[in-house]
Amino acid sequence: MGSSRTTVSRRPMARRTVLAALGAAGTALLASGSTWARAAAQMLEALPGKRALRRLTHRPPNYETPLEYFRSVLTPNEAFFVRYHHAVIPQIEAAEFRLEVAGAALERPLTLTLAQLRAEFPPVELVAVCQCSGNRRGLFEPPVPGLQWGHGAMGNARWRGVRLADVLARAGLRSGAVEIAFDAADAAPLEGTPDYIKSLPLGKALHPDTLLAYEMSGAPLPELNGHPLRLVVPGWTATYWIKHVTRIEVLNTPASGFWMAGAYRMPRAVFPLVERFPSQEVGERAPVTEIAINSLITDVSAAGDGRVVVHGITWDAGHGIDRVDLSF
Repeated sequence: MGSSRTTVSRRPMARRTVLAALGAAGTALLASGSTWARAAAQMLEALPGKRALRRLTHRPPNYETPLEYFRSVLTPNEAFFVRYHHAVIPQIEAAEFRLEVAGAALERPLTLTLAQLRAEFPPVELVAVCQCSGNRRGLFEPPVPGLQWGHGAMGNARWRGVRLADVLARAGLRSGAVEIAFDAADAAPLEGTPDYIKSLPLGKALHPDTLLAYEMSGAPLPELNGHPLRLVVPGWTATYWIKHVTRIEVLNTPASGFWMAGAYRMPRAVFPLVERFPSQEVGERAPVTEIAINSLITDVSAAGDGRVVVHGITWDAGHGIDRVDLSF
């Protein structure tokens, strides 16, 4: 879906074939017989500031983008998917926002306002895909646990903010820094629920495309997509794209909370693909990191001359897509 880091190809493809047969195939592709697809049309609901999205859960809010919004390269802000683990969603006025930068492996703790981030650091803008680690989970056979996402737990936007590396440089990293952890203002309604804290390896945190973003496709971040500040980690799944980020902690030991040590892990034999997270690879399981190469058919239509035109998108973690093959 596009940028310097996340590659997209969007092109029409056509082959001569039997119209009726391929039309039936296209219908199956766009509205499969899975439990998710049959129920999807019955779950449309509009949240404040959003168009009607497909609802998975209301509390916490988890809503996916309908297929038709992927027919353009950028996903409209008002149609961008919504993903939360916790149900207490903050409402933060931009003027009252504070970002705390601290930690054992830091030289100078900082507290920054949004106005300071805008005025005192060079702005950076890039296009990148934000995709939930569980996208398409609801299409698995046999079913697997977790939110039963269809195709729409993703979106592509133009993000504007400041480099995380620039903020960390001002604070000063000590030589013992291992990971950079992020906490946010959203919270669980029940005591004892693990706080949603994620960390990045030092190399990924210092990558020039890793941003603290305050704008999304030319507008302030929507409330349900992280206002007023969120982490943007191009090429990696959205589990690391912390919304409403209020605290950055520089760690001299690997993060050990539930959302790092327990959740979002896969067998090391199959993951990660290229970019690893060495300090979090323990035993036979490794953390989910980068976005796998993927594709999606967004439209199948008759061309009027016996052909069928198939439109689609393809994207990856930013390593580059060589070609797109279409199978009949």
